[in-house]
Amino acid sequence: MRNVEGVKEAVTADDLGKVIWLRFRILREPWGQPFESSTDGNEEACVNAFIDMDGVAVACGRLQSLDKNSAQVRFMAVDKEHQGRGFGRDILEYLEQRAKDLGFQKICLQARENAVKFYERQGYVVTEKSFLLWGQIQHYLMVKSI
Repeated sequence: MRNVEGVKEAVTADDLGKVIWLRFRILREPWGQPFESSTDGNEEACVNAFIDMDGVAVACGRLQSLDKNSAQVRFMAVDKEHQGRGFGRDILEYLEQRAKDLGFQKICLQARENAVKFYERQGYVVTEKSFLLWGQIQHYLMVKSI
């Protein structure tokens, strides 16, 4: 597997706590959502990748199996102070490589409208306008063959 600089897998409770806290701050708190919405309880069955700086997660993403051929990327987040530095790309590349290693052939994700261009630059294609989260954040189903 290609070593993406600085990306680690969250395997300890401490690591997972850092990842879930980042998810909350970036993906939930700005919309008034509760901390508990930052996880679905399936962390141990998934690959949680993150970048740690000085003991704090600054970027993260999760890969989970959908079926024998497909996986989904979820909970991608980059701390606002660290956006634009390639950390999101590094996390995504890491998760894609792990998906290949695990035998998956396709990755899908639900991109927030403001992230569609980012995923398109990484080779993902919008297949449909999907759902409106909390009545305010439009999502798009995107897919990439790996």
